[in-house]
Amino acid sequence: MCRLCDSNKPELACPTRRDLLTATAVGGVALAASVLLTSSVAAQQTALSTLPEGIGEQGRKTLIKGGIVLSVDDEVGNFPVGDVLIENGRIVAVAANIDAGDAAIIDATGKIVMPGFIDTHHHQFETALRSQLAHGILINDGRAVNAANYYDTVLQKFSLVYRPQDVYINELFGGISQLDAGVTTVMDVSQIHHSPEHSDAAIEGLRDAGRRGVFGYFEGWGEGARYPDDARRIKEQYFSSNDQLTTMIMGGEIYLPGYEKAWEVGRDLGLPIALHVVGTFGMQPTFDELGAAGLFSDDNIFIHMTGMSDNGWKYAADAGAHISMAVPIEMHMRHGTPPIQQAIDSGMGLSLSSDVECTMTADMFTQMRGLITLQRMFANAAALEGVADFPTLMQPMDAIRHATIAGAEGLKLGKVTGSLTPGKAADIVLLDARAINVAPLNNVAGAVVTLMERSNVDTVIVDGQVKKWQGQLIGFDIDRLRTELEASRDYIFAQAGVAVDLFGEPG
Repeated sequence: MCRLCDSNKPELACPTRRDLLTATAVGGVALAASVLLTSSVAAQQTALSTLPEGIGEQGRKTLIKGGIVLSVDDEVGNFPVGDVLIENGRIVAVAANIDAGDAAIIDATGKIVMPGFIDTHHHQFETALRSQLAHGILINDGRAVNAANYYDTVLQKFSLVYRPQDVYINELFGGISQLDAGVTTVMDVSQIHHSPEHSDAAIEGLRDAGRRGVFGYFEGWGEGARYPDDARRIKEQYFSSNDQLTTMIMGGEIYLPGYEKAWEVGRDLGLPIALHVVGTFGMQPTFDELGAAGLFSDDNIFIHMTGMSDNGWKYAADAGAHISMAVPIEMHMRHGTPPIQQAIDSGMGLSLSSDVECTMTADMFTQMRGLITLQRMFANAAALEGVADFPTLMQPMDAIRHATIAGAEGLKLGKVTGSLTPGKAADIVLLDARAINVAPLNNVAGAVVTLMERSNVDTVIVDGQVKKWQGQLIGFDIDRLRTELEASRDYIFAQAGVAVDLFGEPG
C-alpha cells in the first residue's frame, strides 16, 4: 500500500494523473506506468525508511517533539524547547511539553518549528522558462536596454504556444519546487487560460503537487479562451466546497479590455479579486477611478502597487484591500520602487510573493531578505539625512509575519493556516538550526530571515501530511519529472522560435 496516494502500488511507483495522457505528447516517448528506481526515487525510499510509523495516519496523533517553536501567534507564544501536537491534519496543541500517549513522534531537536511560508503571487506556468529573462524588464517603456521584456516575450510569445500538457508539468514542477523550499501555500497566478483544457491542466498541476493552493483564474489569449465566463464551470467542477486544499480567486486585470465583466463574475461567485497594479503600465487613472467609485473592497488583492497615487492608496486602505509585493522582482524589472513604507504606514495587510521564475528565484527567504533590507535602507538613509521622524526599522519577526500569517489573511485563509494555532491546519516546516550556515543559534527570527535558505528546510508538512522529510522531497520521481519539464521547455522554445543558448544573452 502506498502511503502517498492510498493505492495498492509500491510507494513512489504511482504516476501522476496526467502521466499516461501526456507521455507521448511531452518528449515523444511513452513513459511506463511504473517508475524506475532513479536516483531521486532511491533517495526518497531511503528517507521514507526513517519516517516514523503512523505519521499522518487518520486517527493517529503526531507529536513534533523538542523543537524551537516559533508559533507566529502572540496568544500561543514561542518556546525555546516545545512540542506541537497534530491530529487528523489539524494542530491540537502547542506547549512547552505535551504528553501525547502513543502518538507518532517527530524528533525536532535542533529544528525551528514554524508555520509554512505563504506565497501570494507566483506564475507557476513559467517554470520551464527559469532564468530565460534574467536581464529583462516588465515592458518596453522606451528606455529599455534590451529588446526582450516580460510582457512581449513571456506573455505574448512563449505563453501562446503552451499546450495543456505543458501547463500541467510546469505547474506541477513549480509547486513541488516550492514545497522543497518550505512554501506550503501559494496563489498561482496562471495567465495561461487559452482554452478550458488549459485551465483544467493548471488546476490539476496545482492540486497534484499536494500543497495548499489558491487557483488564480486570470486571462488567456486565442480563439479557445473562455475567460472570464468559464469561471462558473471551474468553480462548480473544482471548487464547490471551501473546505478543501485548493480554493479559487478571480483575476481582474484593469489594463485589459473587459475587466469589468471579470470583476462582476468574480463577485457574483463570491470570489476575491486579484490584479496587478503597476504604474509603469499606465494603470493609475483607471485604478483611481475605480477607487473613487467605491468599487474596492476587502476582497481585493493588489499585486505590486508601484507608482500609484496618494488617492489610490487611500481608496485601497479605506476599503481594507490587501497588498502583495514581490520586492526583488519589482526592483529588478522596473516595476517601480516597492512601496513597502506606504503599505506599512497605511495599515494595510502586506504579504510577500515570488512572481516570476523566468527572472528570479521563488523561495521566501529571498523575498524576506529583499523586503527587510530595502525597508531598512530607506529608513537608515532618512536617519542619516537627519529626518526627525524617520520610519521604524523593520525587524526580522516582522518579515516572518509578512511571509506567513499576513499571506494567509490576504488569501482569506487566516482561520486555516499561517500560524501554529490550535484548530488550524498542520501546515508546518522544520528548519535546521544546527546547519553549518546557522550554528550556533542565537536568535530565531534573525536566523530564519538573515541566514537561512532552501537547504535549511528539513521537513515540510501540509495538512498533517509529510511532503519533505529530513531534507528529501517524497512522493515524486523528480528525475523523471525534470525530464518531462525539459521536453516541455524544448517544445515551447521551438514553437516560439527561440533557441536555447546557455551562454548567450537571455531573452
